[in-house]
Amino acid sequence: MIIDLVNTTTGKIEEALIAVRHRVGGPASGKVLTLVIVTDEVGQYDALRFSAEASQDSPSRILAVIRRGGEEPRLDAEVHAGDTGPGETVLMRMYGSLAQHAESAVLPLLLPDTPVITWWPGEAPSRPGDEPLGHLAQRRVTDVTGNADPLDALTRLALAYRPGDTDLSWTRLTPWRSLLASGLDKPHGAITGITIEAAFGNPSAVLLASWLSARLEAPAEVAWSCGPGVTSVALETTTGRMSVTRPDGRVATLSRPGQPERQVGLHRRPKAELIAEELRRLEPDEIYREALVGWAENVTLRVPAGVP
Repeated sequence: MIIDLVNTTTGKIEEALIAVRHRVGGPASGKVLTLVIVTDEVGQYDALRFSAEASQDSPSRILAVIRRGGEEPRLDAEVHAGDTGPGETVLMRMYGSLAQHAESAVLPLLLPDTPVITWWPGEAPSRPGDEPLGHLAQRRVTDVTGNADPLDALTRLALAYRPGDTDLSWTRLTPWRSLLASGLDKPHGAITGITIEAAFGNPSAVLLASWLSARLEAPAEVAWSCGPGVTSVALETTTGRMSVTRPDGRVATLSRPGQPERQVGLHRRPKAELIAEELRRLEPDEIYREALVGWAENVTLRVPAGVP
């Protein structure tokens, strides 16, 4: 069910939420968090679709903010319930001076006594914690792949890091980190070097290299390949090379010295799955902070011959 509200107020939006909840038979409580999405007209459809899929296991109130132009302050809204999952969704278009103070319209609509997550699905801001809509949140989720220069954006995020910040380029690494950690649980020689290959400018690759370098106390290098995403991780040890290669973005081959090769599912996860993971993780991620802050100092970048 959808209710369109033109030139409205937050009070009328709340009334519409109650009305649609009664009409679709939804509960008055049971939502576990508020997800604030800062997006634009181009990205709003996908952002709402991904967040609705992600909230299937974490019923949420989703507040999508779109800043528009114009001189007169105005708030238009679309209130959704029953058609986007177990939660509620409000799409808010803000005009004029209201667009510059979006937090004033969002604050009254936050669910009481529940965590707030703010997500920027497009270009990541340089200082998420200083953004008014970021300041409202316990967790702030960015995705530097939406920036023209993802590695430069990572550097700026590192300089402005605050507890609760995270980036989906780190979330994408969860299966890689699990697989590598399980491989390193078995006896192996001393690790002397780390090489990661990934598509040019891939931010996940440098975060993975930084994490491995810090944990294994070995130098790390990222070599750009043709992708997709991260294509291989090689650990040089005193007993030989341990590697995980994934040239197709779906199935990886795990190789260890003296052991037969093993095929492992390692697919590139859809955006909804990444957001769902972040909705379940509400505490600050200190390991991400270490990888983010340390990547520029601990990782060497190299462009192999033949790669643009």
